[in-house]
Amino acid sequence: MEFTMSTRQEGAGTVVEVAGDLDMSTTPRLRERLREVAEGGARVVVVDLSGVGFMDSSGLGALVVAYRDLRDRNGWLGLAGVRRSVRTVLSITSVDQVIGIFDTAQDAEAAARVS
Repeated sequence: MEFTMSTRQEGAGTVVEVAGDLDMSTTPRLRERLREVAEGGARVVVVDLSGVGFMDSSGLGALVVAYRDLRDRNGWLGLAGVRRSVRTVLSITSVDQVIGIFDTAQDAEAAARVS
C-alpha cells in the first residue's frame, strides 16, 4: 500500500490522516508534518491511523516526539482509528498509557475539549 497523508481542520482541532506502513522510510514525512502543524499554532492534533496496518519503532518515536512537542506548547495529541496491530505496539511500549487512543477523530476531539 502506498503511503499517503492528508491534513484537515475538524472542529477545534487538526486531523492528520495517515495511510500505509509507518516505517523508517515513511516516518520522516509524518514527523515533518506533525512539526509543521505544531509550529503553525495547532493546539489539538489528532493522528488518524485507521489506514495504517504496520508501524515500527520509528513511527512510535515520531508520535512520542509530537506528543512532547505539543505538550510543551500547552497542546494535546490523540490517536484515532488505531488498528489492532498498531495498538499492540502502543500497548507493549506503554505509549497507550500516555497518548490517548480513540475510536474516531471526533471522539478524540471531544476528549481534548474536556482535558
